[in-house]
Amino acid sequence: MTEKAGSKTKKDHLWKPGTSGNPNGRPPGTSATQKLRQAIGECVPEIIAKLTEQAKSGDVGAARLLLERVLPPIKASEEAQPISIPEDGDLTQKGHAVLRAAASGQIPVSQAAALMTAINGLARVVEVDDFDRRLKALESKNGAAV
Repeated sequence: MTEKAGSKTKKDHLWKPGTSGNPNGRPPGTSATQKLRQAIGECVPEIIAKLTEQAKSGDVGAARLLLERVLPPIKASEEAQPISIPEDGDLTQKGHAVLRAAASGQIPVSQAAALMTAINGLARVVEVDDFDRRLKALESKNGAAV
């Protein structure tokens, strides 16, 4: 396809980076959402006072709404528990130690699952290291591949 003389290419229509395609567009803060937030924002103290009054009179929904916004829900947490994992053992022995600790109630099942995931990650690292060691040994024996 040939271009006609004086025609603009697609590239000629692009704006420079950081330049608005509509510099005279809507000013910031004038959207319908922004106006609604501003209108509600002016009434917030009265809304909170009314919700507090309703909560004190026994309105469970008002109490829940206030408490959920002010006090975040308490999340369950588990204390870390030390367990005995053989340092010199292989990965299978380490996995068995974690499973024994979970089965005996020494650690929560969720912690055991996290430890098993960590052992799995370690197994992958060991696998890559072993592969790298074997590859280097083969290359040194047979000459490096080009």
